[in-house]
Amino acid sequence: MSDDTRLTQAQARGVRYARELEGHLGWLDTFSGTALGVLAVASGIYTYLGVSSLLDENGAMSVFAAIAYSVAVSVGIFVFWSYMMRLYPAVRTAGARIGLVVAMGVGSLAIVAMSSWLNAAALAGSAAVEQHLAKTVQDYQSSLERAHEVALTGQSLERDVARVRQSFEDLSEQEAAGALSGLAGRGAVFRVLRQKAAELSGLEAQISAQTPLVESAFTEGNAILSRMRALTVEPGPVEARSVEFSEQAVRLAGLITQMRQLSVAPLVERAAQDLAASVVLPELDSDTEQGRTDQAATITSVLEVLAQRATTLERAAQNVQSLEQATDVTYTPISSADAVILYARNFVPSWAGAIAIDLLPAVLVFILAITQNAIRGGREGAAIEDTLTLAELRAAMAALRDVETTMTAPDKIEAPEPPKRVAE
Repeated sequence: MSDDTRLTQAQARGVRYARELEGHLGWLDTFSGTALGVLAVASGIYTYLGVSSLLDENGAMSVFAAIAYSVAVSVGIFVFWSYMMRLYPAVRTAGARIGLVVAMGVGSLAIVAMSSWLNAAALAGSAAVEQHLAKTVQDYQSSLERAHEVALTGQSLERDVARVRQSFEDLSEQEAAGALSGLAGRGAVFRVLRQKAAELSGLEAQISAQTPLVESAFTEGNAILSRMRALTVEPGPVEARSVEFSEQAVRLAGLITQMRQLSVAPLVERAAQDLAASVVLPELDSDTEQGRTDQAATITSVLEVLAQRATTLERAAQNVQSLEQATDVTYTPISSADAVILYARNFVPSWAGAIAIDLLPAVLVFILAITQNAIRGGREGAAIEDTLTLAELRAAMAALRDVETTMTAPDKIEAPEPPKRVAE
């Protein structure tokens, strides 16, 4: 068997392979347009749902606008992918294919921008809004717990105030026994010590009165948080739940602000500053000059101790105020489309489905391009007459017979006889 014979057999196999692929493409073409139309319509329906969630009004004009937009999206998707499915497999040069690929990329981005994100909003919009509500609840819970922690830290200053008060009361008892100035009784030194002990006792009572208010606010805040958590998972339209959620969020924000105001650290700081600055010195009441001198020296020592204790209280109050305060949390209602974009990482499957329904025809475009390239490769090097099918050959022979009939027909037509002259 010669090389020419083997080459001819290879060409024949390539021709048969190309004809087989053409047969498959012919069968697929019978419903490809219908399938593309179904995908475009489905994308338009979800686009309509996404657009409807963005419109504030529910009137006839809003419905008409949503329908017009979704129809435009469906037509655009159908026309764009019809162009690509017809033109991309047909081009042969590298430059033309690169240009069409760039056009396909730009068109795909446009489809995602005008349709896919709205499809994702229709698929996962309610879940995304619920995710936003749940995150807001977590933020409010953190803020409430932090405000409660700072308030309790401020309430712990009560122990420091009580310790300083007790120390002045003990000193006054010692002075009453004559252990400080040497003069037993309730003289000038005793009255100074009792004066500061009474001031600290009043401050201690104010701090103690704040504790029930702090606990009551924290309990009420937890109750509001429980209601807000229930609203995130309750059945029904998420828009209606968002309205009540917003009301509860306003109440909770007010409670957190109230708990900040209940902190006694600023009060203790101001009281510590006044503790040493505002001292009413009583008249020295000793009968002797030496006794009055001893009372003055004792009062000076008491004032020094008072200044030290006041500084300690002031630093403790400043440490409480320097703690990180609760962050301000504000609930902002958002639409389902915005929620899907904001929490896109949590809804990857929905985004994948929304994009796939719009960009699936791109796979068909590349399949057609590969198949057409294989058909051209199978026909490469084969003569035209080798690629004709039996039906095409019969059609060609019938056309040839028609042409031959048309060309020979004038020869068979007899010329008309000239008119005979009438003899005179």
